Amino acid sequence: MSMQPKGPSEVPAETVRVARAAFPKGSLAIRVRDELGPLFTDEEFADLFPARGKPAWSPGRLVLVLVLQFVEGLSDRQAAEAVRARIDFKYALGLELDDPGFDFSVLSEFRDRLVDADAGRRVLDGILIASREKGLLKTVGRARTDATHVLSSARELSWLEMVAETLRSALNGLAQAAPDWLAGVAEPDWFKHYATRAEDSRFPKARARRDEVGLRIGRDGMRLLTAVFAADAPTGLGTLAEVETLRQMWVQHFHLVGGEVRRRDPKDRPPGAARLVTPYDTEARGSVKRDTLWDGYKVHLTETCEPDTPNLITNMATTVATVHDSVTVPEIHDSLAERDCLPGEHWVDAGYPTAGQVVAARRDHGVNLHGPMATNTAASADGPFGQDAFTIDWDREQVTCPNGATSTQWHHRHSQQGLPVIRVRFNPADCRGCPHLRACVNSPTAERRSLNLRHRDEHEVVQAARAEQRTDAWKDRYKIRAGVEGTISQGVGRCGLRKSRYRGLAKTSLQHQLTGAAINLARIDAHLTGTPRARTRTSHFAALRPADQTIDGAK
Repeated sequence: MSMQPKGPSEVPAETVRVARAAFPKGSLAIRVRDELGPLFTDEEFADLFPARGKPAWSPGRLVLVLVLQFVEGLSDRQAAEAVRARIDFKYALGLELDDPGFDFSVLSEFRDRLVDADAGRRVLDGILIASREKGLLKTVGRARTDATHVLSSARELSWLEMVAETLRSALNGLAQAAPDWLAGVAEPDWFKHYATRAEDSRFPKARARRDEVGLRIGRDGMRLLTAVFAADAPTGLGTLAEVETLRQMWVQHFHLVGGEVRRRDPKDRPPGAARLVTPYDTEARGSVKRDTLWDGYKVHLTETCEPDTPNLITNMATTVATVHDSVTVPEIHDSLAERDCLPGEHWVDAGYPTAGQVVAARRDHGVNLHGPMATNTAASADGPFGQDAFTIDWDREQVTCPNGATSTQWHHRHSQQGLPVIRVRFNPADCRGCPHLRACVNSPTAERRSLNLRHRDEHEVVQAARAEQRTDAWKDRYKIRAGVEGTISQGVGRCGLRKSRYRGLAKTSLQHQLTGAAINLARIDAHLTGTPRARTRTSHFAALRPADQTIDGAK
């Protein structure tokens, strides 16, 4: 397929006439076209196609079809049918009434092109650029960010199902690549155990019997790997994706003890960030947040929150499930800076801000990052001998305790997490004779007090933030962040945000870029029609709660 770029086309007169007659009050697709004009051009996606070949359908129009598909929750077949049959779609795309459209498979192929070129963000950017030109996007103000879990498109598997399906997937891959070789290597009972899906098998209920099945699968997989990497095996079998997945899964769950295959102890397995959870989506990871356990990914939404313009999503960041929220802050700010969407104030929940992130956001981008700063959880954090009770002289590199003793050591070190800290220690001679030693130190045998301090800029940021967050004024300002949870709810209800449609991080990320673009179009349409923002729903019983009573019943 090739692409010959064409400039933005006007809506054909006959399409305009019929659309106005069919939709006298307009529709989302018609209003968006009238307000924002052609959102995407062919030139923006010219690099997705070769210079020669059969002409492709307009990529600028295909992108808009993908966004409208997410707006209305359509399948590929339904979206292609809408282009052929719906007048409002033809109006938005600028097509003649008799335009036959395209086969639904074109959408899947085009999504693959977007993924291969890492062009998903261009979709969201196109909506933002058009919105800024129309005065619907104000970026110098406030923004808010929150994250939610995303389930992998692959079904969650038990441990026995996972290892059995991994071996079955490898056998199927080898059967395609080297059928004659595999027929000579396969054990007779492999056809009995791995010819059908593991979910169709009936695994034993007894724990001992299940362990035996697991070891049998482990031995079979080890035999297969040994044969694949043998000197007389056909070249290239070890590079098959299914075989590499089998190798990784077996390294993570099995090992040899005295020449026998044994299952690894849970403490001997890799951390969650490296551990495979399914052979059919090797980038998905298992994670837990409070009572929610899931296999898949995580998506971070950033949106504007100004009262006189629609709240538009300015950034969608997709990560694997094990990435902590705070790690994404620099990436989010860099992405917002690239598209000129940096806010003055960025409101987040407790998972995002750290002292280092707050300092870096202000230093690198001029953004004030606001969010509940974690409290000091050390055993000696509070009380008369907590860290805040010590006086720090940064210039002289000394710390004075509440009883007047000064520190004798000041060293720059790194914490267990690799972060730079300052380790301060007092003289044992000064601490031994102190009557408050046991109340000052954590260890019953310690003879002196020591402190771990952040660097000065981070320390002062934390102290100031904790003091500010105790005020009613800050708590009232922080209420602005709560609205982003409604955005997540809208994304879940309209676009299936918490379930990946595709396999792999790249395709899931494209899904989220399309979701952000779809929500923006829906919100622009609501702004044009004067639809008020929904209020937080309250159940009838909850509405009866006295004003001075909290949810948990405390007064």
